[in-house]
Amino acid sequence: MKANIAVIRGDGIGPEIVEEALKVLCKVGKLYNHTFTFTPVVAGGCAIDQYGEPLPQSSLQACLDSDSVLLGAVGGPKWDGLAGDLRPERALLGIRKELQLFANLRPARLFPALKEASPLKDQVTDRGIDFLIVRELTGGLYFGERGYEEQDGVLSAYDRLTYSEPEIERIGRVAFETARKRRKKLHSVDKANVIETSRLWRKTMHRLKEEYPDVEYHDILVDNTAMQLVKDPSQFDVLVTENMFGDILSDEASMLTGSIGLIPSASLGTGTRGMYEPIHGSAPDIAGTGKANPLGTILAAAMMLRLSFGLSKEADAVEAAVGAVIEDGWRTADLGGENPVSCSRMGSLVAEYLSER
Repeated sequence: MKANIAVIRGDGIGPEIVEEALKVLCKVGKLYNHTFTFTPVVAGGCAIDQYGEPLPQSSLQACLDSDSVLLGAVGGPKWDGLAGDLRPERALLGIRKELQLFANLRPARLFPALKEASPLKDQVTDRGIDFLIVRELTGGLYFGERGYEEQDGVLSAYDRLTYSEPEIERIGRVAFETARKRRKKLHSVDKANVIETSRLWRKTMHRLKEEYPDVEYHDILVDNTAMQLVKDPSQFDVLVTENMFGDILSDEASMLTGSIGLIPSASLGTGTRGMYEPIHGSAPDIAGTGKANPLGTILAAAMMLRLSFGLSKEADAVEAAVGAVIEDGWRTADLGGENPVSCSRMGSLVAEYLSER
């Protein structure tokens, strides 16, 4: 097949980790006779420096013209003083909105060889960690009305949390359909004991569950979810939740697996085009040192192969190569070990193991 991939290297360690994912994709193309065209796209802090805005129209158009988007990371302290609409992160929100990417899939799986890297006790990790968070991506606080107001000399800020029933229903269907393809168990995370939008969320999910009698369904409050993730993550298969809750819980989930550097994500809409990225940030403190872990980005590329291009065999091969590299004891600095390898070396190892399989 032929595919045009928009590539946003971004800021901090973004260019380093993306380079390793491209290395693996090139090897996939060679082994399986596919042609991947990589279109560079400038977005985030580097776009602010170059163009004065985080997402120039030309960059957005390149994403719209692509078959899918691969992203490294954006942002950093350098741009923290900018107004909200000019911050690097606004580039991601703009791409999600214009590409209508409303569903974010974030898997959390503990590789057996990395059990010692998890902060959880052996009796917890021995039960296994393998679940998926389905996060609503284009609604809620992050996209709501926001601003400042002053009354009697007192300055206040506000962010509006809004969800419509159709928004909840479409992410709910993604979650139920995803659970059907896994272990048929779904937890819906909300704060229905306090927040009105969560009450609508729960009402809508209860209506949907009647259409999926083969899926075991549970309501769970977000604070209890945070506790249960560290108490017994093996109880979870698929979790679905709103934008901000999903943002926070997926970062918590990533640390259960040993490192945030291992976790990929896919942002999807109604079509096959998506945006794929690791869930960690730009880590400017280690940019250029070779300490970055590219595995989350490589696994995000594997998700792209499977979900956007329908190349399940190739995706399985990439994931198996990552697992084999870890099983054989290769580690980047964040994963520990006496002799950690560089970002570039780790990417090369995955490509080499991919060739051998």
